[in-house]
Amino acid sequence: MTDQSREETAQPQNIVVAFFRRVISEFGETIRFFAGVAVVWFALVTFGFAAFHIPSESMQPALQVGDRVLVSKFTYGYSRHSLPLGLGYLVPDSLSGRVLHFGGPSRGEVIVVRDPGQGINIIKRVIGLPGDTIEVRGGRLIINGDVMERVEQDVIRYRTREGQIVAVTVYEEIMPEGNSHIIYERSDNAPLDNAGPFRIPENNYFLMGDNRDASADSRVASQLGYVHRDEIVGRANTVLFTFANCRREEGLTCPPWRVFRGL
Repeated sequence: MTDQSREETAQPQNIVVAFFRRVISEFGETIRFFAGVAVVWFALVTFGFAAFHIPSESMQPALQVGDRVLVSKFTYGYSRHSLPLGLGYLVPDSLSGRVLHFGGPSRGEVIVVRDPGQGINIIKRVIGLPGDTIEVRGGRLIINGDVMERVEQDVIRYRTREGQIVAVTVYEEIMPEGNSHIIYERSDNAPLDNAGPFRIPENNYFLMGDNRDASADSRVASQLGYVHRDEIVGRANTVLFTFANCRREEGLTCPPWRVFRGL
């Protein structure tokens, strides 16, 4: 074979080799890019923020079914609950304490906690702090012997996820510190409208849902009960977005879709 023939044969081979080298190089760049994105995402949802989906009506009207809520994980410190994708629950219970502690939540804040009994994350409002005595009588919240003021705002009707139409009285409930939030009460004689007194242990918190007669919370020891600070995932800050998940019906309240609404 002549030198010219060898060169003509080698040229297609060189082109093929160069093509595969370029493909491998670009594939490697793509892998490195997505690996970098994964690392940034993992760091963000571990140490920064994570989005949680609201599946129930227990925190109406502040949070509606279908809301995606932005939760800050750095507010109170870090624990195994900070890890995404359930990786933290692979950690042995003996190592389940809070790694860094930046203080506890204030009364009235909305937080996400891990319920170890049910193995799920739950979002509720902080009502009682360590050392407080909490009691509910006739639907009225009592903190350390003082009945919390509540101001009636409205009476509305809405359709539940199960299709039932319920009527609720809307109240503004005022905390001892002066901050307030809106609650729903179907009546003042529901099963959990008379509960306690509860003396909150050290490093524990008492949580309640704003939709008082549709919330299994710290009033139910067999459900949530007291929440230890090590079970806190983070503080809910903002409703990222939600799409209206109810249809407009005359005489019924149907919340509109929301984007970046603070809590």
